[in-house]
Formats: sequence, structure tokens, C-alpha cells
Amino acid sequence: MIDLSRVMNYYVACGYTDLRLGIDGLAAIVMTQYGVELQEDSLFLFCGRRTDRIKALYWSGDGYVLLYKRLSNGRFQWPRNETELRKLEPQSFRWLMEGLQIEQPKAIWSPAPHREQSRSLQALHLLLSAPEGFPLHTAQYQSPF
Repeated sequence: MIDLSRVMNYYVACGYTDLRLGIDGLAAIVMTQYGVELQEDSLFLFCGRRTDRIKALYWSGDGYVLLYKRLSNGRFQWPRNETELRKLEPQSFRWLMEGLQIEQPKAIWSPAPHREQSRSLQALHLLLSAPEGFPLHTAQYQSPF
């Protein structure tokens, strides 16, 4: 069984990779071109010229696992400007798998502007906050239901 929960290091082979390569070819690229050993806690990602599909290489401890993903709609935002092996944070990996860029500007949260309460909410608030013994004329009110 493949257990990817142990993956702690996500690596992206920036630029273009020939996706016709299989396990041996991709493992050779990782070891010879980048000088990195395949370990159980690492996942290596590769993308060709068509950015709607990627391959991932994982060493499971007793052998290699080759994963292939093809998007049915959209494209991966693959880093193309470098020919290096880039280590990703887990959040950047999730962004990449969701089709977003791996480097996102910081999100700035601002609360929604305060909207004026509707009259029905104001009336309900008045009814609920009325002092005990305050005469409420509910008989005059007809429910729309």
C-alpha cells in the first residue's frame, strides 16, 4: 500500500521534463542532475511542456512509485523560469495541486462592512428586548406565513 502521509519534503523540478521518461529515467534525473537521493519522506514532481499533466516520483522504502495526474480542465501553474530542484512548503504543494501559483501574495483579511439591519430584524430585536410586563400588541400583527 502506498502511504504518502510520511512525505515531508516536496520537490519540483522547475522547467520542462520529458514525461516519456519512466521511473528509472526520472530517478536518474533526481540523482545525477540534482544530486539528491530519493528518500521515503520526499516526493519529486515533474511537468512537461503541456501543463495539464504531471508525474510524481516517490520512494516507498522497498521500491519506486510513479504517480501520474492529468487535469480534465485547467493547467498547473508550473515554475518555468529556472532549471533547478525547488523545495516546496506543504501549503505551496497544495496550491500547486489546486492549479494556483506556488508563491502567493499574503492574503489580507478585512471584515465585511457593517450593513444596516433590516427593519424586520430591528423590530424582532425590539420585541425580544422588551421589558417584562411591557404590553405587546401581537394581535394586530398578521404573520405572512
